[in-house]
Amino acid sequence: MSPGLIFAVFAIAAIALAVFYLFFYRRWRRRRELQRPFPPQWRALLAERVPLYNRLPSHLKTDLEQRVQLFLSEKDFYGCDGFEVDDTVRLTIAGHACLLILGRSYSNYDEVRSILVYPSAYHVTEPRHNGMIVDTAHEVRAGEASSMGQVVLSWDDCESGALSPDSHHNVILHEFAHQLDYLDGSADGAPPLAGAQAQHWQQTMSEAYAHLQQSLSQRQTSWLDPYGATEPAEFFAVLTETFFQQPAHLFAEQPKVYETLCGFYRINPLDYF
Repeated sequence: MSPGLIFAVFAIAAIALAVFYLFFYRRWRRRRELQRPFPPQWRALLAERVPLYNRLPSHLKTDLEQRVQLFLSEKDFYGCDGFEVDDTVRLTIAGHACLLILGRSYSNYDEVRSILVYPSAYHVTEPRHNGMIVDTAHEVRAGEASSMGQVVLSWDDCESGALSPDSHHNVILHEFAHQLDYLDGSADGAPPLAGAQAQHWQQTMSEAYAHLQQSLSQRQTSWLDPYGATEPAEFFAVLTETFFQQPAHLFAEQPKVYETLCGFYRINPLDYF
């Protein structure tokens, strides 16, 4: 057999293996995982740590449990700076993260591979370029998301958001909104949409973003956490926090934005408040 033919055979085999993994093995593995009973202690932790879970009808509770079950079976959790990741940590993070895909496909999180959890806000040192000058920037962060499938979280901030469900801030919702934003390859405040939905999103969100920046420049009371005015990606993430934590407020202030988010997340949180 010629080298070219051997290469072609190996290439075909590799493609066939990839197709099997993407379309058959993963689906089979997930079906098998969902055949396992959902542990009662996990259900109790969701009820304690994900307040919206308690308000959902039974079929949506089941849907959320299934997404959480897959999430915990597929994503790696790592404790940083000596932090110990236990079931409370895992269920708190997975429960809130999966709220974002309760009306969407679980495959939206296929690229999320690992969650790093620090005990509290952590320090980050990064090079900063200013023309020909390179210096070092020091930041304190509560969380961050990466296009490489990694989410970093501060547990203190995670717990604060979970135990204060009516507050405007929830770092888990925020960072996993960034992960959805990355689905089209870049975090630009516009998750992947098509056709008329994409045009409607662009018009609605652009107007709301400009309105937020204008109200802040005029020192008016902001209808959204001012951090959302820093860039479109943060606008989407902060809107997501408010959509799930304070839906009545967002609907009252920006009904078009609220309805647009309902269309994207395929769920209306006001139905459960």
